[in-house]
Amino acid sequence: MRILVDADACPVKDIIIKVAKQFSIPVTMIIDTAHELNDGYSTIITVGQDRDSADFALMKLLTIDDIVVTQDYGLAALVLGKGAKALNQNGLVFTDNNIDKLLFERFLGQKVRRAGGRTINSKKRTKDDNQHFETALLEIINFGRSFE
Repeated sequence: MRILVDADACPVKDIIIKVAKQFSIPVTMIIDTAHELNDGYSTIITVGQDRDSADFALMKLLTIDDIVVTQDYGLAALVLGKGAKALNQNGLVFTDNNIDKLLFERFLGQKVRRAGGRTINSKKRTKDDNQHFETALLEIINFGRSFE
C-alpha cells in the first residue's frame, strides 16, 4: 500500500504525511515544475507542466493496493477503473456509486462556463474539512489493512 498524491494544489499534504508516518506507508507526491516540495518523507516526482502530465505519471505508478488523493474527478475515475482507492481533499471517497454523477456535474459546469455563465465557487477550507479528510484516509487505510 502506498499513498499517491496529485500534489500541485493539494491542501492536505501535511495530514497525509502525518498519517502515513503513523502506519509506515510510503507516500509519493507528484507535482509539476511550477511547484517545489520537500517534506522530508515523501518521494517527490516532478513532471512537466503539460496538461494532465501529473495524472499520467500517477497512473503509471498506480497499483490496486494504492490510495490516491486528488481533486480531479477524471483522474479519480481512472483510479477506480484500476481497482485502487481514491479520495479528495475534503474526505469524499470516490466510488463506483458516485463517480458518474460527479463527472456529469463537472461536465455541466464546464458547459455553463463555456457559454459565459457562472458556477458556484467553492467554499473556503475549514478545520472540519481537514478532519473529514483525515477520518476518511484512516478508514481507507484500516479497511485495506484488514485484508492483509
